[in-house]
Amino acid sequence: MRVFVAGGGLAGLSAATVLAEAGHEVIVAEREEFWGGRAGAWTETLPDGTPFQMERGFHAFFRQYHCLRALMRRVDPDLRVLQPAEDYPVLGPEGAVQTFRDLPTSTPANIATLAWRTPTIGLFDLPRVRLKPTLAMMAYGDHTWAKWDGLSATDYLDALRFPAEARRMLFEVFSHSFFNPEDDFSAAELLMQFHFYFLANPEGLVFDTMREPFSTGLFEPLAGYLRERGASLRTGTSVERLNLGRDPIAITLSDGTVERADALVLGLSVPGLRGLAQASPPLGALLGDAMGSLQTTWPFAVHRLWLDRPVRADRAPFAGTVGLGILDNISVYEKLETESAAWTRAHGGSVVELHAYAVPPTMDEAAMKAEMLQGLHTAYPETRGAKVLHDVFLLREDCPAFRPGSYAARPGVATADPRVKLAGDYVKMPFPCALMERATASGFTAANQLLGEAREPLPHGPPRGPLARFRL
Repeated sequence: MRVFVAGGGLAGLSAATVLAEAGHEVIVAEREEFWGGRAGAWTETLPDGTPFQMERGFHAFFRQYHCLRALMRRVDPDLRVLQPAEDYPVLGPEGAVQTFRDLPTSTPANIATLAWRTPTIGLFDLPRVRLKPTLAMMAYGDHTWAKWDGLSATDYLDALRFPAEARRMLFEVFSHSFFNPEDDFSAAELLMQFHFYFLANPEGLVFDTMREPFSTGLFEPLAGYLRERGASLRTGTSVERLNLGRDPIAITLSDGTVERADALVLGLSVPGLRGLAQASPPLGALLGDAMGSLQTTWPFAVHRLWLDRPVRADRAPFAGTVGLGILDNISVYEKLETESAAWTRAHGGSVVELHAYAVPPTMDEAAMKAEMLQGLHTAYPETRGAKVLHDVFLLREDCPAFRPGSYAARPGVATADPRVKLAGDYVKMPFPCALMERATASGFTAANQLLGEAREPLPHGPPRGPLARFRL
């Protein structure tokens, strides 16, 4: 086959990898000048002329990201680019800290231990907690979508009746991590995430991080791997429209050229897919009711700061935050990546990145920066007197929305046209997964479907919780 892959993020590159390994002719077109999509990195320059790799915020490589790790092993068989994080601390106001380290590896022991050592839950609070919705966390299964998708994450968390501080420290940072505001995020999606990231994962919420920027650590080597297998890769090139009425499919590109292919993988972001469907009515007709579910959620903000003094040596490389305005996490990049570590050795400061996952659309840039910086000063008081030598601010609005009631219409990998497959972190998958893992797994699935065989394994954790049979 001659297969055209639109989008050079994890979804598109995953599909391209399997297809190229199978000996098919693969063409990949990416709108940006770099690979990786929303997980990519690109070159910017510090005021002194030093180049650096900028990314769209910190990404955690959880141990249950089996498909992503299988992709990475193509270019790094021993995964030497990854390093373990010791903990996933959550920081709150007035020095509050919640840790997720050293928990039991099975349910319900992990839940019981976490509740026992959480200082914001007392013995007198437990009788108020509602048992049935709490047990629903351990009862994830296909029935979860019918029962809970019509409610918001806020509705579900209200139903638990957890103490306010415990709810904030245990659930708020988690529910925000998928870029959707809590009151506009499907409760069923939230329950699936609890199952995937914590309850069904023996590693718990501990993860690995990249030693290098994503560009040098993953995507440039992966692009080289694809070229070695005959794939044609083009950056700075987007798909303008499709002619699905032809066989082979005609694909018009932004440079005016027309490619023809026997099959098509659309590994685009939600805005990219919607724009292409509007320019190509047959694609819109092919997606049908799914078009209504293809929406973006609130913007997210990233603010990276080069400070003239270091943060305290005992600060975690990555920490979630709650109750500190819009600030959702703090990353100390010299503890994460070799590039930032080299800068701090030379200048004696710190490279700190602040991230806000779901920012109210009415908030302006100055207010975002001020609130995130105030959150940093509250969590890490030693930064209050630091001078900002350089900063980069990003605001993007291209993450998929998972609104209550949207699951039924959400598209899967397959479409009514067997030549056209979808891949991305918004598609339905037959097993629990999310974010980078869902993007990669959907790309593998798209390739498998085009090949007509399960050439690429799709390892995953338990698809159901231990109480699923009770359909709580």
